[in-house]
Amino acid sequence: MDETANTANPVISKLEEKDVSSAVAVAGHPLHAMSVHFPIALVFITLAIDLLYWWSGDPFWLRAGLWSAGGAFFSGMAAGAVGTVELLSVAGIRERVASWAHAIAAMMLIALAGLNWGLRVTNAAEILPHGLLVSILAAVMTGMAGWHGGKLIFDHGIGLMVTSKD
Repeated sequence: MDETANTANPVISKLEEKDVSSAVAVAGHPLHAMSVHFPIALVFITLAIDLLYWWSGDPFWLRAGLWSAGGAFFSGMAAGAVGTVELLSVAGIRERVASWAHAIAAMMLIALAGLNWGLRVTNAAEILPHGLLVSILAAVMTGMAGWHGGKLIFDHGIGLMVTSKD
């Protein structure tokens, strides 16, 4: 959408006036943007571990998958908590539909990460095929949540700390 269309629409121009800077930051660095890297990496590592277990059958990968899935779930919970505070405390973020799409996709991802970890805690020997399928679904959902999060940052400037030095 070009700039002239945005200025002609009073709803969009009113929305663009609202502050979208991060409310939860340390030394100007938004915590949500910093914390999402860990669950994203661990979701994909869990998928790789499941594929290695399928290929090798080595029980070591069952233990590694348990820790990786647990790390993805608990770090995802922490990142989700910070993201929820951002969503609810900053009006410019809260009023954008794209923010809610990202939040819903992220909540679904956290639920899948919890399911993946729960499968491994309760019955690690049955990772194939269910754990592998949940890992694949979690990786796809990670892509969806990440896509929406990236759109918020790069297209809408959400959560950025822009100073006069920039």
